[in-house]
Amino acid sequence: MSSLPSSVDVAIIGAGAAGLGAAHALKNSGLSTIVLEARDRVGGRAHTIQAAPDITFDLGCGWLHSADENTFVEIAERLNFEIDKTLPPWRERAYGKAFPQSERDAFIRALDEFYDRADAAARQARTTGRDSAADLCFEPGNRWNPMIDAISTYINGCELDQVSILDMDAYEDTNINWRVRRGYGALIAAYGASCPLALNCKVALIDHSGKRVRIETSQGTLNADKVIVTVPTNLIADEAIRFHPALPAKVDAARGLPLGLADKVMLALDEPEQLPKDGNLRGATMRTEMGTFHLRPFGQPCIEGFFGGKFAQALEDAGDGAIAAQSIDEIAAFLGNDYRRKLKPLSESRWAHDPFARGSYSHALPGHAGMRAVLAAPVDGRLFFAGEATSPGFFTTAHGARDSGERAAGEVIAASSNP
Repeated sequence: MSSLPSSVDVAIIGAGAAGLGAAHALKNSGLSTIVLEARDRVGGRAHTIQAAPDITFDLGCGWLHSADENTFVEIAERLNFEIDKTLPPWRERAYGKAFPQSERDAFIRALDEFYDRADAAARQARTTGRDSAADLCFEPGNRWNPMIDAISTYINGCELDQVSILDMDAYEDTNINWRVRRGYGALIAAYGASCPLALNCKVALIDHSGKRVRIETSQGTLNADKVIVTVPTNLIADEAIRFHPALPAKVDAARGLPLGLADKVMLALDEPEQLPKDGNLRGATMRTEMGTFHLRPFGQPCIEGFFGGKFAQALEDAGDGAIAAQSIDEIAAFLGNDYRRKLKPLSESRWAHDPFARGSYSHALPGHAGMRAVLAAPVDGRLFFAGEATSPGFFTTAHGARDSGERAAGEVIAASSNP
């Protein structure tokens, strides 16, 4: 960790994947750089913990989505992080009698037909210029609509009435999903280890009224020629970091790209051999308020639960332990009450209550798909913006965030070469 300098060429706000991507891209630029991070760690919404001696838990991002195009794959290989290519637990890897095969087949058909309608709606929206909410693509009266909405809460962090059909269509997914055995958060922390960092350094004000940008932090004030802002959209929307002069276009863009909520819980499992490795457990509950469960990830003696959207928010608001309690109730309902004695809560995420995140990952509200480009645009050749919400196609992902940081660093270098 570096001490806070009084002056740098480039200050980067936030040591998540975007900020670290920017810092790496600037290493050989000849520009002095510092990454300012409010937390006592790097990684942002990527955070791996050792939940038990034999259980690794990614509280944040855990999957190398679009792994064949994911830039963290090469980084993992370079840093000697083992990549696990086991099939993901969703879709075909269901376990148990709570969701019989015939029901699963019917649900998958309904889900695929929903996405077909969504694709057609997006094509029409591009032609007419009129965006809409993705829930308009539900088949009226379809029994599976609530569960399709539940899938959205896992993917988008919110229900489909809050999702722009154009933005949903813009997301790039190659359907290749791998994992990092030691944890995605651990990989990103290792990636950031060589970056110039000032931890526990909360930024309050970015004053760009003068010749140089003045940044007020909890550790003092520093001046920079250029600033890269990589914080989550909810912090910009809430004006947790203020700009002077104000940047209403950025605040409005961030408000159109709020962070949805996806939370995880880790439960230790006694007698793990009774359940399959990397299986999926959920029921045909016909409701949106439901969890989905990853059985024995990496073969570990545990079950990982996942909740999203309004239900995750309600569980967070209910206090510590509520997500774990809900998980145990659901698992016991699926597998039998005997599982209550076999499950022990280890850890759970609470991203909405994290003051430096205030959510999990961004979605565009209906009518706001174009806000990603607005948020990404530089201001006066001195303020630059990165983060997963600024990625045109890989938003919601760590590699989308990292790549956006690299893009912003390129903009800084170009602006520095042409003052």
